[in-house]
Amino acid sequence: MNKKGIILMNLGSPDSTSRSDVKEYLDEFLMDERVIDKPYWLRLLLVKGIITPFRAAKSAEAYKTIWWEEGSPLVVLTERLQKALQQKTDIPIEVSMRYRKPRPKTAFDNLLAKIPDLEEVILVPLYPHYAMSSWETASSTHERNSQTT
Repeated sequence: MNKKGIILMNLGSPDSTSRSDVKEYLDEFLMDERVIDKPYWLRLLLVKGIITPFRAAKSAEAYKTIWWEEGSPLVVLTERLQKALQQKTDIPIEVSMRYRKPRPKTAFDNLLAKIPDLEEVILVPLYPHYAMSSWETASSTHERNSQTT
């Protein structure tokens, strides 16, 4: 039996276009030290005190202009990619978003449920470039999850 699994990881999206969901997403995304490379206290002041209180409503309105009936275009397209790739291989493939849902731990747990003797996970960040705010956050998520399991 195959002992490998694949996780396709994309950046993420709010759970909905509501102001509160967009605010949660922005808080999680912008509080990452690799996204805003400033000391925690300054990031906290900037993100929770200035950026998200003023930007969440405007961003929610912007998301409403691109949102699909099925949900976030980024999440829907990533899930479609997963289904298309799954038809081409017998290696289980899961989807994860770096920020919000489905979370990396959920994807990993889903692989473990399918492959109890899992030996290898191939993490595929779906980012078109190398940057601390994208590729490095995905690899650091894997490192944190590895340490907790």
